[in-house]
Amino acid sequence: MNPGDRQDADGVHPRQLQIEDFASYALIIDARSPHEYAEDHIPGAVNLPVVDDAQYAEVGIQHKTDKHRAYLIGVEYALRNIADQIRPLISRYTPRDRMLVYCFRGGKRSRLWADNLRTIGFDVDLLAGGWKNYRRWVREGLEALSGRFGYRVLCGPTGCGKTRLLHELRRQGEQVLELEELANHRGSLLGALPGQRQPTQKLFDSLLLQAMRGLDPARVVWLEAESKKIGNLQLPQRLFEKMHESPVIPIEAPMAERVRLWREDYPHFAQDPEAMVAKLEPLKPLVGAETLAHWHELARAGRVDELFESVMVRHYDPCYTRSTRRNYGERAGALTLGLESLGPDALRRGVQRLLSSPAR
Repeated sequence: MNPGDRQDADGVHPRQLQIEDFASYALIIDARSPHEYAEDHIPGAVNLPVVDDAQYAEVGIQHKTDKHRAYLIGVEYALRNIADQIRPLISRYTPRDRMLVYCFRGGKRSRLWADNLRTIGFDVDLLAGGWKNYRRWVREGLEALSGRFGYRVLCGPTGCGKTRLLHELRRQGEQVLELEELANHRGSLLGALPGQRQPTQKLFDSLLLQAMRGLDPARVVWLEAESKKIGNLQLPQRLFEKMHESPVIPIEAPMAERVRLWREDYPHFAQDPEAMVAKLEPLKPLVGAETLAHWHELARAGRVDELFESVMVRHYDPCYTRSTRRNYGERAGALTLGLESLGPDALRRGVQRLLSSPAR
């Protein structure tokens, strides 16, 4: 990373941070307000805001009419907030621990933290250009890294065990990029996880870059076929293109196993099938009123296994077939992995077949 050449308040150039430097810090402090931190931050950074959201707004309003008064209020809040963190958090570290501090542009908020930490005796770096420069680096990093790897893409209909195969591949020492895990979403209308929110787009980008930085370009990276969006989150364009240029391995599993997987991985829909069908209402133009009415009937009767199978057969399977043919064409099928079940032993054997196949 080349953060630029901004100077600290005392004229000292901040240390030039390289891509591997973040891991070398004992503590990374995000000095921005909580709402800025929630939108995006360096993975692993701790939010120690110089001013909280309400204080930030107050200072901003004051700044429009009286800058001196705004700075007076802001510094008063900042010193109190910094003091509140000295004993519970900062006192855990020793002078041997190196720290990094950043704010939006690498200005006043991060310098307030840095000055106090240096007074205590810590070795502190400022991220020149702040989060704004970091965000630019993330975008550039995703573009560069996305095209650097050789991917193997698992595809197949809903419930065939693609995600479980990725987990088994990881257990057997393979490199895996689990996009749905990073996106906190399983894709499709039914992919939202109960009680959990997706990260923002910018935070997803940060998490994705962090994951990709941990991969070895000399080794294969396994991932699951995805649409351009996972829930509300967009995949980087270069990654999406590279996936569609890569070898594809279709996965097949018996319908009974796929239904069992739905019960295990979507227990909230097994418990409340009518809520699931309500989420499928937007599909009415695609599947027809009769099919949707049939799903409502199955849900009301509690015939969950029949409902799961019908949803897969009447919607997800034909949808996935069309999407795979459109996006991967003849490359989908050079090697097909058939799984007799989706239990641990069968998945382990399936991965061994994948890894021993010359077509991988």
